[in-house]
Amino acid sequence: MGTPLGDFVRAKRDSIQPESFGIPDRGRRRSPGLRRSDLAARAGISVEYLTRIEQGRDRNPSPAVVNAIADALSLDAAEREHLRYLTKITGGACPSHRRPAPPSREVRPTVLATLQLLEPAPAFVTNRLGDVLAHTTGFELVMRGSGLLDTREPNLTRYVFTDPRARTFFPDWDQVADEQAFDLWLGPSLETSEWFTADLAPLAGQEFTRRLNRHLPPPQVPLRTGHELRWQRERLELPRTDAQELVVLLPADETTAQALERLRHRTLRAIG
Repeated sequence: MGTPLGDFVRAKRDSIQPESFGIPDRGRRRSPGLRRSDLAARAGISVEYLTRIEQGRDRNPSPAVVNAIADALSLDAAEREHLRYLTKITGGACPSHRRPAPPSREVRPTVLATLQLLEPAPAFVTNRLGDVLAHTTGFELVMRGSGLLDTREPNLTRYVFTDPRARTFFPDWDQVADEQAFDLWLGPSLETSEWFTADLAPLAGQEFTRRLNRHLPPPQVPLRTGHELRWQRERLELPRTDAQELVVLLPADETTAQALERLRHRTLRAIG
């Protein structure tokens, strides 16, 4: 049985073309990407040891080995942080089989006050499970017609993988799906993430499980929403006790800025 750490190392190895590391092509391979022997040589460890890590038979590699593997894979800063996190949870105690309490949906008054100060900018409070816990009227304008906010307890991850409207609303659906699946590994806790993914997997199917087991941090690119609007996202982590973050959508180009103004004026006219 694999582990998050082993799955990540294997997925990253499979994604690397040997030629990019100056390793000559040696003909046909059983699987794509970098050979296990090449990675082991670059990391200075045995092939047998690397195999045990990838297959989940060694759950506690030393920090020196983890760093050597990170160097051998040429991981960037985000990937190294994720590798350290996966090492931690892989080597930790087995989670309880008792269903954990869901993360709190309560948003602190000062955070709600911050949202009010951000009006009419599109902004929302969420957690790594994708729960939309609070939002500005600007965010509601941007999401209008998507279906995301139609439920009493909206969840972006569940929406992306189970609501057909998401594929139309997000032109870069694959990018958004990659982001939401990757975020699940980051909390609020390993136990809550495992229960959430267990509930979602039967509904979301292979599109979800394939991404969840890949572990590759998606690139940070502008978010595109319906009508070809493009947004830069500023994500502000709240204290760990909250297990929440504040996300602000900022127009990535003049076309989006003008479209947002038209949406606001249209709403004001309707209210008036």
